[in-house]
Amino acid sequence: MTHQGSAIDTSTPEMTCAWLDRGEILLIDVREPHEYAFERIHGAVLYPLSTFDPQTIPADGRKLVIHCASGKRSMNAAHRLVAAGHSHVTNLEGGIQAWKAVGLPVIRIDPQTGRLVDDGRRTKEANQ
Repeated sequence: MTHQGSAIDTSTPEMTCAWLDRGEILLIDVREPHEYAFERIHGAVLYPLSTFDPQTIPADGRKLVIHCASGKRSMNAAHRLVAAGHSHVTNLEGGIQAWKAVGLPVIRIDPQTGRLVDDGRRTKEANQ
């Protein structure tokens, strides 16, 4: 889905997961380092919005999918990427909260033990 008046698409967590599994996207997390350290999506790279520079994002032909906690900061970053000349920019609708709400895996810190928990990475075989 494309937002009116912009070149920014939106995607569901399921669509984003499928693209990620196929290596079609660069998933960019624009949350802050402490948020990323607490929980993150497998394969996401951290480019915090507080220091975000669209010129540092690789333009290697893959679609850029941007996410944050709920979608607001990532939409800000997506607009900045488009303004800087990037194409194929997509915002993960609902951010990591939506990702978790549909049961997709994350790497996270268990607040009770302080240990890293890897919920696993969905694979094509597991989805069949």
